[in-house]
Amino acid sequence: MGRGGGRGLCPAKPPAYDGAPDQGAPAEDEDAERVNHGPGIRRRRDRPAGLMHGATHLLGTRRFLPLFVTQLLGAFNDNLFKNAMVLFVVYQVYDDEQSETWFSAITTGIFILPFFLLSALSGQLADARDKARIIRIVKACEIAIMLVGAGGLLMAWQGILVHSVAIPVLLLALFAMGVHSTFFGPIKYAILPQQLERDEVLGGTGLVEAGTYVAILGGTLLAGVISVQAAAAGVILIALVGYASGRQVPPAPALEGGHVIDFNIFRSSIRLVGATLHIRRLFLAIIAISFFWTIGAVLFIQFPPLVKNVLTADKSVASLFLAIFSVGVAIGSVAVNRLLKGEVSARYSTPAVLAMGLFVLGFHLTAASWAGAPDGTLYTIRDFLNHPGALAMVGSLLGIAVAGGMFVVPLYAFLTTTVPKAQAARTVAANNIVNSGAMVIGSLMAIGLSVYGVASEDQLLLAAAMCLVSAWLAWLLHKACDDVVCADMEGLPPTV
Repeated sequence: MGRGGGRGLCPAKPPAYDGAPDQGAPAEDEDAERVNHGPGIRRRRDRPAGLMHGATHLLGTRRFLPLFVTQLLGAFNDNLFKNAMVLFVVYQVYDDEQSETWFSAITTGIFILPFFLLSALSGQLADARDKARIIRIVKACEIAIMLVGAGGLLMAWQGILVHSVAIPVLLLALFAMGVHSTFFGPIKYAILPQQLERDEVLGGTGLVEAGTYVAILGGTLLAGVISVQAAAAGVILIALVGYASGRQVPPAPALEGGHVIDFNIFRSSIRLVGATLHIRRLFLAIIAISFFWTIGAVLFIQFPPLVKNVLTADKSVASLFLAIFSVGVAIGSVAVNRLLKGEVSARYSTPAVLAMGLFVLGFHLTAASWAGAPDGTLYTIRDFLNHPGALAMVGSLLGIAVAGGMFVVPLYAFLTTTVPKAQAARTVAANNIVNSGAMVIGSLMAIGLSVYGVASEDQLLLAAAMCLVSAWLAWLLHKACDDVVCADMEGLPPTV
C-alpha cells in the first residue's frame, strides 16, 4: 500500500476503467458499455454530454443504483435494530439511570469494536476479491444476524430470560451487525471509482452519503414509533430486500496489486494505518475526516442532555434535532457536488468547516441564553417551535449539518480517487480505523469534561475549536494535492 509514497499515489491520469464484467456477467447491460469519443474522452451511453457533472442520472444505472439501495437498506437496518433494542431495554427493562447509561455505552462500544479489529482485513478482502461477490456474502449473513436479533427482541418482549439470555443475544447480534458494516464499509466507497467515471465519483459519493444519513434518520425515527414486535419483523424483511438488491450489483473483480491478504488482524491493522498515514496527502485527508467525526461524537453525546436539561424539551424534540441534522448532512453532500461540478477537490472544505464552527458557536450562544420551561415541565415540539429562540437554534443546527456534509464528502471521494483502484478499499479501511479511534477519543473527552462539571452547552465550544483544526488540515490538503491532480489531468508537470 505504501510503496512509492509520493506522487505514485496521485496518478497522472486515472487508469482506464478496468472493472468490466467477467465472462459470467450479462453482456446486454447498456450502461456497462463504453463509447469512444476520441483520445482521452470516454463516456458511457447512459451519460449524456449535458449531464457530465450531474449525479442523479446515476440512480437510473445498474452500475450504481443496486449499490445505493443496498447501502441505504443496510444503514436503515443497523439503526432500526440498534435503536429498537436500546429503547426497549432502557425504557422497559432497566429502571435506574446508571444501568441505562452503562447499557447505552456498552452498545456503542460493541458496535464500534469490529471497526477497530477487522477494518484492515475487510479492506484487504475488498481489494483482493470481487467486491460484488463480497456484498452478496455479507448481505446473506445479515439475514442470519437479523433472525438472531429478532429472536432476542421477541424474547425480551415476552420477558423470557431477559437478563441471562435475551440481552446477551441482542448484544451478540449487534456485534455481528458491526462486523457486517465493517466488511461492507470499504466496498461502498472503493467500488465507485471502479464502476464510475472519475467525474462521477464525487457525485456518487455524495449520493451514497446523503442516502446513508436519510437511512440513519429513517431507521432511528421508526424505531421510536413502532412496537418491538414490528421491529423484529421489519429487520428481517429489510435484510431480505437488501440481499436481493445486493445480488444486482455488477461484478467488480479484483485489480492488479490487490491480492495479498494478511489474516493477522493486529499486525495488518498496524501496517495498514502506517502504510497509509506516511503518505502526506492521505494523512491530511484521513486526519481531517477523523477530526470531523471527533466533532460529531462530541455533538451527538451532548444533544440528549442538552435537549433535556438546557432546552427543557422532551424526547420528540431530540428526535427533531436528529432529523434536522441528518437532512442537513444530506443536503450538504449533494450541494458540494453541484459546486464542484464533479471535480474531486478540497477547495470548499476549509470554508465549509469554518462555517460549521461559526454555526456551532451560534448554537452555543443560543443554548446559553435559552429560557427553560417553567415549573419543571418539558417543552413539546409545538412548545419548542413557539419559543423565541427556536428559529436561531434550528437554523444553527441545520447550518452545522449542511456545512459538515460539504466538508467531509469531497474528502471521502479524495481517498478513493488519489490511490490506485486496487488499493482503494484498504485506504478506506485505514480511514475507518482512525475514524473509529477519533470517535472514541471524542466520547472520552466529552465524558471527562462532564466529570469535571463542564456544562453541555459549554462543551460545544470544544467542537467549535476543533473546527479550526479541521479547516487548517483541509487547507493543507488542498495546497498539497489539488494543484497536482488538476495539473496531472491536463498532462502538465506537477507543481509540487
